[in-house]
Amino acid sequence: MVRYKANHKEQTRERIISAAARCFKKGGYNGIGVDGLAKEAGVTSGAFYGHFTSKENAFIESVVAGLREIHDAVLQLQAEYGARWFEVFIDFYLSTKRTCDLTEACALQALTPEVTRSSEMVREVYQAEMIKVIDVVAKGLPQRVNTNNVDYAWTLLALLSGGVTMMRALADEALADQIAHNIKIMALALIDNNVTR
Repeated sequence: MVRYKANHKEQTRERIISAAARCFKKGGYNGIGVDGLAKEAGVTSGAFYGHFTSKENAFIESVVAGLREIHDAVLQLQAEYGARWFEVFIDFYLSTKRTCDLTEACALQALTPEVTRSSEMVREVYQAEMIKVIDVVAKGLPQRVNTNNVDYAWTLLALLSGGVTMMRALADEALADQIAHNIKIMALALIDNNVTR
């Protein structure tokens, strides 16, 4: 009888979530079935169902993992770069997360369109996780006069993720670079406007 390490089940689950996220980002929710997800994760379909009750369940977990990755990355940038963390975040988002392989793209740009076509339950989970992301972004933005930073956080992430999604669809890389430059200027202006220093 084969004996597995104590955390084998947890590691397998994480491997399935990671593989599912890559597949959903690249081909969309309807672009792959359970057998394909299991194969990508290196497990059997039976093992997949041992961790997830359905493809939708695996999709939800992929979305949650992707949004928590953003949440944790923002916290790490805030700890490392202090008050100007958002400049590093904007640069990274408009460069690396714009040009990386789609399987490695940010959940905001790659999975949000799939969520819009999903069930109300999926959208509720997405919203709950997005609010956590927005909260950590808002808390890290400079304080403003008579303004709620939550509004700025929603606008910033919408500007970045929407812009990157559009730029990825362009054939002209020079045009995409120019748009990225302009979005950076607008994002920084959005954050720096009406700041109490």
